[in-house]
Amino acid sequence: MINSFFNFDILRETWPYLLAGFWMSVQLCLVVIPLGVAGGLTVALLSTVKNPLVRWTVVLYVDFFRAFPPLVLLMFIAFGLPFMKIDLGAFGAVALAFLFNTSSYYGEIFRTGIESVPKGQFEAARSTGLSATQTLAYIVVPQATRNVIPDLIGNTLEVVKLTSIASVVALPELLYAARQAQSLTYNATPVIAAGLIYLVCLWPLVRLLSRYEHKQIALH
Repeated sequence: MINSFFNFDILRETWPYLLAGFWMSVQLCLVVIPLGVAGGLTVALLSTVKNPLVRWTVVLYVDFFRAFPPLVLLMFIAFGLPFMKIDLGAFGAVALAFLFNTSSYYGEIFRTGIESVPKGQFEAARSTGLSATQTLAYIVVPQATRNVIPDLIGNTLEVVKLTSIASVVALPELLYAARQAQSLTYNATPVIAAGLIYLVCLWPLVRLLSRYEHKQIALH
């Protein structure tokens, strides 16, 4: 068991590859999470538009990308778009696939937050002379975001873990590096190490989320 899964000699030998994969995963998260949040907020704001065409387009967008498997979406973008002379590269393909997938989830979270803000606040802000855009930016969105912080953190945790599917398009992120190291050493230690790295990085966020939820329960 120790030799196959917790071999420190193998870990020492493959650590540079795992570290390089870890930094690639960090770069990926620094791109796809802000893109997903920004895209989700845009989707949520568009859902407030009274035009039926816009609202139904948003509904179809959200439903489609929440139901469509992200792995299949990524493979289509990475391997299908080049047939149409659109080659984004591995990193670009992952970023675009995650934008579509995560913006649909973040969008639903933000939409729920916006709907949780009493309509009276919107009307009161409008009565002071603020435009609809200013009301959303200064009054509604900040309150909506605060109301859904636990959901935003929880979804972000899932996004970080989901970045591991980037390995299918040979993007050298952490899991890809671990699997390559495993294939070279015929030992599962690099994969176990990758899992432990994810655990160490995400555990503080899990504890933060748990603490925030308990604090909210205590306040109510």
